Amino acid sequence: MEIKEEGASEEGQHFLPTPQANDTGDFQFTSIQKTPNEPQLEFILACRGLSRPARDRGRRPREPNALVQVSVAQPAAPGPTRYASTEVVEGTRDPLFLTGVTFPSDYPIYEETKIKLTVYDVKDKAHDTVQTSVLPERQDPPPEAGRSFLGYASFTVGELLRSKEQLLALSLRTSDGGKVVGTIEVSVVKMGEIEDGEADHVTTDVQGQKCALVCECAAPDGGSGKENLPFLNAVLKNPVCKLYRFPTSDNKWMRIREQMSESILSFHIPKELISLHIKEDLCRNQELKELGELSPHWDNLRKNVLTHCDQMVNMYQDILTELSKETGSSFKSSSSKGEKTLEFVPINLHLQRMHVHSPHLKDALYDVITVGAPAAHFQGFKNGGLRKLLHRFEMERRNTGYQFIYYSPENTAKAKEVLSNINQLQPLIATHADLLLNSASQHSPDSLKNSLKMLSEKTELFVHAFKDQLVRSALLALYTARPGGVPKKPPSPKSSADDSCPQDAPPPVGRQDSIPHHSDYDEEEWDRVWANVGKSLNCIIDMVDKLIARDGASEGGGGSSKDGEKDASPVDPITAHPKEDWYEQLCPLICALKDCMGEVVNRAKQSLAFVLLQELAAGLPQCLMLTLRRDVVFSQALAGLVCGFIIKLHTSLHDPGFLQQLHTVGLVVQYEGLLSTYSDEIGMLEDMAVGISDLKKVAFKIIEAKSNDVLPVITGRREHYVVEVKLPARMFEVLPPPVREGQLLHVHPVLFNVGINEQQTLADRFGDVSLQESINQENFELLKEYYAVFMEKMPPDYISHFQEQNDLKGLLENLHQNIQAKKRKNVEIMWLAATICRKLNGIRFTCCKSAKDRTSMSVTLEQCSILRDEHQLHKDFFIRALDCMRSRQTQGALSESDDPETGCLTDNKPTSRHFYPVALLLVSSHLLVVWLILSLALLLAKYQ
Repeated sequence: MEIKEEGASEEGQHFLPTPQANDTGDFQFTSIQKTPNEPQLEFILACRGLSRPARDRGRRPREPNALVQVSVAQPAAPGPTRYASTEVVEGTRDPLFLTGVTFPSDYPIYEETKIKLTVYDVKDKAHDTVQTSVLPERQDPPPEAGRSFLGYASFTVGELLRSKEQLLALSLRTSDGGKVVGTIEVSVVKMGEIEDGEADHVTTDVQGQKCALVCECAAPDGGSGKENLPFLNAVLKNPVCKLYRFPTSDNKWMRIREQMSESILSFHIPKELISLHIKEDLCRNQELKELGELSPHWDNLRKNVLTHCDQMVNMYQDILTELSKETGSSFKSSSSKGEKTLEFVPINLHLQRMHVHSPHLKDALYDVITVGAPAAHFQGFKNGGLRKLLHRFEMERRNTGYQFIYYSPENTAKAKEVLSNINQLQPLIATHADLLLNSASQHSPDSLKNSLKMLSEKTELFVHAFKDQLVRSALLALYTARPGGVPKKPPSPKSSADDSCPQDAPPPVGRQDSIPHHSDYDEEEWDRVWANVGKSLNCIIDMVDKLIARDGASEGGGGSSKDGEKDASPVDPITAHPKEDWYEQLCPLICALKDCMGEVVNRAKQSLAFVLLQELAAGLPQCLMLTLRRDVVFSQALAGLVCGFIIKLHTSLHDPGFLQQLHTVGLVVQYEGLLSTYSDEIGMLEDMAVGISDLKKVAFKIIEAKSNDVLPVITGRREHYVVEVKLPARMFEVLPPPVREGQLLHVHPVLFNVGINEQQTLADRFGDVSLQESINQENFELLKEYYAVFMEKMPPDYISHFQEQNDLKGLLENLHQNIQAKKRKNVEIMWLAATICRKLNGIRFTCCKSAKDRTSMSVTLEQCSILRDEHQLHKDFFIRALDCMRSRQTQGALSESDDPETGCLTDNKPTSRHFYPVALLLVSSHLLVVWLILSLALLLAKYQ
């Protein structure tokens, strides 16, 4: 499946056809002075003295329901193009529009650009079909479109910017340019700047909502977030902005800029992850091939496993190849969720940001990552999701019979961990051993001590990795799988490795090419083999101490004895040729250490690879299919997590409390799920629960960027991933020392799900909601554990800051009570979990099946609730503010690539931006049923 390629990926080309955006001919245009990464131009609109619409036959005269459509005409373009529109303000001749107009930083706008404002009277708001696609402007719509033309006005951008106080009052005229039907005011908005002397008293009269409003802004908080925007833009692209102004409870304006951005991490993270999977699987396949000779039964199993594993690797390579070809869109629409080559890519991954500038309060940013629920849509949900499938697979493995050896998931994970540690530590030990020899050849005591210290630390970690019964039992199991292998414990011969090591000679090492066969197997030999590594290290330590001591004695003792007589003893060869003898004395010991270590690695790798063979052989092909499903779900979840972590890091980089919290207790990551517990969405929820839980395996490491490539890099394996986030030097220096030194930063994911759609109504009445209840209860315990660690490790003054804002303990108790209440569609769980997450400086996610309708309703409702609770939004304007954010009409002219849902925009379908007009789903099931009946009736009437 080829993603619909964006004809114009840059924001400035989203609204205009390519020839208009780029082909300016021989004209020279005057650019607008602008702040980097800020919109070039923003303005708000209001009308005065609009004429009443013509009286309909048999109806009483009414006040107009005004709407303004904004069109843009470039100097070199043949005609205007629709760009945006306001919301509908009903029943007033003096409408004050809450929705503004914004031109992003990359939009091709100049002082000569002409803007046309057309005012319409909307007869029926429900049936209005304002054209929003990128098409040349047509004539006035026919009467049946549900609106009628009132008047228009036009101006150039230069006229607006050069006007007094950047305010224009324009006369609205009829289409023939004769009659004046009212006035429209255009006022430039500068968010975050002081507007001297601005006191624009406006009175609104909107169906019972009368309020004297004063447009007055306080000075912004001089935050440093703007300094980080250029770097943040490296992972975000194609922003879509909207501007609003809402009144506060004290009748003053606050301004809101809403931005939705795509993330290039939607494809980058899956490609990084698939590359790691291929590397890990190829390494595992090679280890299985190097198991050596096996009995016919086990050899046939190994061949079968390798055949399936090779097929899996080839499939991963094909998917990676197809993903590398994708150069168009930076997100996956829900219409592509069933595509095989795109199943690792998250659905509709976007950043939804709300920037609030309110009087007497600091500017605030509220971020929510919206993404489709991580799930394996291509594989389907006929048999359930990962939560059920993994449990069923584990039960089947326990009853596989005599053909296989059962190892618990914990032992299998332990085997993978030990193998990973071996592969990491062995080259490190060899490197430090060579550095030790280099220090010896240079006769440098200080360097010798430092090299020995590093060698000792890594070797002790290496030895400690094998202090586990799993390796011993796996060796025995592997022996029985050899041809003619019979376990036997002969008398333990005395080994020279058990004696104390001579002072000047390495311990002898019994070398074998493979694990012993037949009756010569000794179950205790493994203990002696890996213990030889530690004894070899002790011999090296003793020799280094002796060499340094003799070197100090030769320098301090001179050549005299106690009575001043000349010492007649022969000259010590160590002091006579220090440089040569130090190297010669240590080299045999280092070689012995490497030999012992090689013997341990050879045995351990084979035994642990045999453990992995059992896991694969016992469940083919289900085991590999479950691995694939888990990889797919995890890839989608990880892409969203990395995006959220980078955004949170950049917005809070200059907050010392946040940085301390980051490396002390980690970050809580709260996922708000809106999936129902009915039909296929049960399987989606099961996938999502496992995928989010697997994020506990992820740690972040912040490194300094050495080039312009700032995309994150992923290392590790399936049981443990490290995401390296790159920061420029000026930002890296701000971090605390532990973070700069490479400390791993952990996240604590939690998921709370509340189904809210009509399918959940059926599940509540006739189905089973135990899955949702158990997920919420399990994750509440995880959140409570994080809170306990947070309260224990964070300083008291930082904790008191949270307690003053809201009692976190009380919020947790309230959340627990709501989870225990088992109330239908208890949306209070979502509000409480989101509030706790914000209070704890966490990362917020909202997910539904495709990050469309339910997600949009939840996000817009949350945004308006924040404005009401945190920024004193006027209570009479809550519903109107919600309507503005959800209104399809205020979205402006969107190109095909702007629609995160279908790739196109039609007049009869709402887009998947987080603006959607249906609020009844969050109210009650009874209203929901009424809504469904009415919707069905409207559809039937429409298509008859």
